[in-house]
Amino acid sequence: MRPIHPTAGGVPVRIGARLRASRLAQGLTLEQLAQASGLTKGFISRVERDETMPSVPTLVQVCQALSLPVGSLFEEPEMQLIPLADAPRINMGGTGADERLVTPRSEDRVQLLRSSLAADASGGDALYTVNCSVESVHVVSGELQIIFSDRQVPLTAGDTLTFPGRTPHSWRAGREGAEIFWVLSPAAWSGSA
Repeated sequence: MRPIHPTAGGVPVRIGARLRASRLAQGLTLEQLAQASGLTKGFISRVERDETMPSVPTLVQVCQALSLPVGSLFEEPEMQLIPLADAPRINMGGTGADERLVTPRSEDRVQLLRSSLAADASGGDALYTVNCSVESVHVVSGELQIIFSDRQVPLTAGDTLTFPGRTPHSWRAGREGAEIFWVLSPAAWSGSA
């Protein structure tokens, strides 16, 4: 039997961003992590920028200080692709709107809705709320008016408006229609795909 001599892959392992994200998510400073792990602030900073690769024992120290399983640094991120043609149509109650859910139904952290609005399409005369903490609308093309109880906010291509999700509002597209994206966080509803 002929021996096999495997070689290491040419792509460097990059774990710094994941370590930094975990530290920031826990509200820790570099100094606090250094103190908890027994390492220097400068060393941890270089690891987070992928300028140096820690030894396995040192990596374990950092992960223990972050309560982060070492193996999670090497897992592939969970991704789901939804081609626009396969995105399910939804009805948010407006008229003249072709709306699609372009994030997975099972995603509960955020929802992205793409709306193609006909000329003078509308969310209706009655103001409504959405069950989420934050709502953003981004206008890709055309014009859109967001209507609140005390004011109207005109938006044109490239504009993004962010407001509390439970704020009563409605909307109306301009004479040319509009292409827009709604971002709801957390997801207003979710379910199995």
